[in-house]
Amino acid sequence: MIAVATVGMFVALALATGLLLAFTPYLMRRNECFAVTVPPSAQHDPRLIALKKRYATIMVVVTAVSSIAALVAGVFLIQGSAQSDGKPAAIGIALECAALFIPIVISFALMLRNRRRVVDIKRAEGWTAQAQQAIATIVETDQSQALPLQWNLLYIPVIVGTLAFGLALYPAMPDMLPMHADFAGNVNDWAPKTLGSAIGFPIVFELFMAACLTLCHWMILRSKRPTDPGAPATSALAYGMFARAQSVYLLVVGVLMSGGIGVLFLLSSAGFIGLGQTGVIIMVLCIPVVIGAIALSVVYGQAGSRMFKRIQDEDALLADEDEHWKLGVFYFNPDDASFIVPERFGIGWTMNFARPAAWALMLGVPVLTIAFIVAVSMLV
Repeated sequence: MIAVATVGMFVALALATGLLLAFTPYLMRRNECFAVTVPPSAQHDPRLIALKKRYATIMVVVTAVSSIAALVAGVFLIQGSAQSDGKPAAIGIALECAALFIPIVISFALMLRNRRRVVDIKRAEGWTAQAQQAIATIVETDQSQALPLQWNLLYIPVIVGTLAFGLALYPAMPDMLPMHADFAGNVNDWAPKTLGSAIGFPIVFELFMAACLTLCHWMILRSKRPTDPGAPATSALAYGMFARAQSVYLLVVGVLMSGGIGVLFLLSSAGFIGLGQTGVIIMVLCIPVVIGAIALSVVYGQAGSRMFKRIQDEDALLADEDEHWKLGVFYFNPDDASFIVPERFGIGWTMNFARPAAWALMLGVPVLTIAFIVAVSMLV
């Protein structure tokens, strides 16, 4: 049962990831097509429509193949759990990695190919900005915007509550605690009961999640606020609604998932549920998280594009930053003081790699991850 549930989760993850990638071009801002700035009315150009349809069709096929690969990977992992040589498990892990990452690589390659074609169309049609226009917006206090960073203080009672719950359960925990289970849910690694092995791991895990998600929240707040010079108020409002929804979602998911996973590990250590069952419950909890992320993407679009209802028919380009987007996904503009900017192809945010802080953050995240791994290894 545990193995079947895990396979189902793998297939669902591959399917959700692939479909989100397939329909990404339809979720982007109206003046962007495959990471190229175009007039809003160009979205009705038959050539651009054909490129989007072809991209989506290919990615749907790739998604179907990757979902089947994830299913086959699950079968090999189930066989690997029942055999001692480990060969089927290795094949299953390789297939699962391919099922999850190959669609991302193919999506990126297709985006680059279509980006070159859109650039050619743009050049042939003469879609150029005669003058780079920029605007400044004043955010009213009652206007939609991301939650203040102070909301992340909610992680403190979650961590304190987990600590108190763990101390209450500690006397009832067995002398040897389950630490690792195979794919079928059978425990294959144990550790002596200590405060570190019993309570330390859930607390360190929650601290790590709180740090990572607070950093993501901070990035949303620090992001450049994209606005359309032709409709500044409407575009600013649409982006504010998008940023607020994303920050609320991030906070709710972070608090519930970090607290829930911490409590599940404590219950597993105390013997109330099996370690394999804990893994299944965590995977089941991930399903509404993925569904919620997809729902937000569909409802709001990237940077609030789908909330932006004001349609313009003119062909004038008021701003063009194509030269600063390397390969369509890496933003490099030393003249832009913004550190965080919305992505051009995908849902979410990225960094301005011309800012030293971006490289500091890229180095800081691996350091934080390594520190988490070291802390866990010291506890057990």
